[in-house]
Amino acid sequence: MKSLVQAVVIAATLVAPVAVFAQSNQPKTRAEVREELIQIEKAGYNPARSNPNEYPANIQAAEARVAAQNSAVGGVTSGSSQQGKAAQ
Repeated sequence: MKSLVQAVVIAATLVAPVAVFAQSNQPKTRAEVREELIQIEKAGYNPARSNPNEYPANIQAAEARVAAQNSAVGGVTSGSSQQGKAAQ
């Protein structure tokens, strides 16, 4: 019985760091930030051509277009799709 308790304690000790690492409140990676910037630019925002007086409105409109696009497609931001007959 004592060895079973020790085994459970050792297993819990080994699994705890994995559970902590899997939390979703981690900061964004450079790749994630870059992907967001690319999406905003594809939605029509160009920082080189924007008017400083219209800055907040322009980028907010682009972010709204990206959000609408992501929600309309089910959250898929990149990839490919295939059309044709259903598999039988």
